Amino acid sequence: MGFQWPLVLLGLLAVPALAGAYVWQLRRRRRRAVRYSSVALIRAAAPRRAAWKRHAPFALLLAALAVLGTAAARPQISADVPVSRSAIILALDVSGSMCSTDVEPNRLSAAQAAVREFVRAQDSETSIGLVLFSGFAQVAVAPTTDREPLTRAIDALTTGRGTTIGAAILKSVDAIAEINAAVEPVGATAALGNDDRDEAPPSSRPPLRQEGEFAPEIVVLLTDGANTSGIEPVEAARMAGDRGVRVYPIGFGTRDPAAMVCTPSQAAGQGPAGWGAGGGAGGRSFLVADEPTLREVAEVTGGEYFAADDADRLQAVLRDLPRTIATQQRDVEISVGLVGLAILLVGAGVWTAARWTAFPS
Repeated sequence: MGFQWPLVLLGLLAVPALAGAYVWQLRRRRRRAVRYSSVALIRAAAPRRAAWKRHAPFALLLAALAVLGTAAARPQISADVPVSRSAIILALDVSGSMCSTDVEPNRLSAAQAAVREFVRAQDSETSIGLVLFSGFAQVAVAPTTDREPLTRAIDALTTGRGTTIGAAILKSVDAIAEINAAVEPVGATAALGNDDRDEAPPSSRPPLRQEGEFAPEIVVLLTDGANTSGIEPVEAARMAGDRGVRVYPIGFGTRDPAAMVCTPSQAAGQGPAGWGAGGGAGGRSFLVADEPTLREVAEVTGGEYFAADDADRLQAVLRDLPRTIATQQRDVEISVGLVGLAILLVGAGVWTAARWTAFPS
C-alpha cells in the first residue's frame, strides 16, 4: 500500500492523544467521585451492563477518526483492473509486403478482416486507437470508444513503401501518453522514424519503473516484415518499457511469400496493383516477419509474441488476446471505501451510545 499524501498521516497522532485524554478524564472522575455510605444502594441504582460497553461509543469514534485520517492521505493499493478500463493501441503494418498473396486474398485484406472483428468484439468501454506504419508512422485514430471511425480507417487502409516498426512503437507510446499523464511521451522527432538518427535529440527517459509495474494501456503491433528505416525496434521497445508500456507483437504471414497483388484501393497512389517480387523493400528478407526482433520487443516490454501464418491463425490470436491481457496492474485509490467505513463506525458509535449509556426512564 502507498499514499499520495503521506504527510497527512501525521494527523493520526491526534487519535492516541484523544485516547490518553479520555483515560485521564476517567481517572479524574474517580478521584472526585462522592463517597456513599451504602455501596449496595449505588449498585441497585446503577443500570446493570458490562463495563466495556460504557467505553464502546468513544472507541468507535476514535476508530472512525483513524480511518478518516488514513483516507485523507489518499491510500492506494496495487490491483488487477480489467482491460476495459484502459486502452489498446493497434499498430498495423501497411507496407507493400502486406499485398503478398501467401495469405488469401492477400495479407492486408486478411488483416483488415481480423482487426475489424477484433475491434467489434471489445467491450464498449475499451478505448482503442489505431497507428499505421510503412515508411513512417502516424496515429490514424486516437484512442476512442467510438467504433465508427476505427472501422472506417480499417476499411480504407492503403499501402506504402518501407517498414518503420520502431517508429510505430514510439507513436503508440505517444498516443498512450495523450490519455495517461503517468506515461511520458517520447517526442515527435524520435517517433518520425527518420534515417538520420544522429540529428535527432535523445529521448528523455523517466526513471525506470519497478519490475512488474506496467501502465494499463497496451500496444498490439501487427507486422509481416522487418524494420527498414528509423529507430531500431528493440531501442524503441526499451523506451516503451521504461514507461511501463507493454507491446504484444504479432508476426503475420508465411516464410515463403508469394506474388504481391494489391487491390486498386490498397495500392492508392503506389502505381500498378502488382508490386513485383521485391516489394520495394530491398529484397525478400523484408517480406518475412523478423521473429527474433519481435520476440525481443515483447520480452523487453513485458509483453508476449504471437505468430500467425494464415488468416485463421490471425483471427485466433486476436480473439484470444484479451484473455492474455484481461487484467492489468494498476494503483487503485481506496479513499472512498475508507470514508464509507468511517461513516459506519460513527453510526455504530451513535447507536451504542444511545443503547448502552442511556439510563432507563
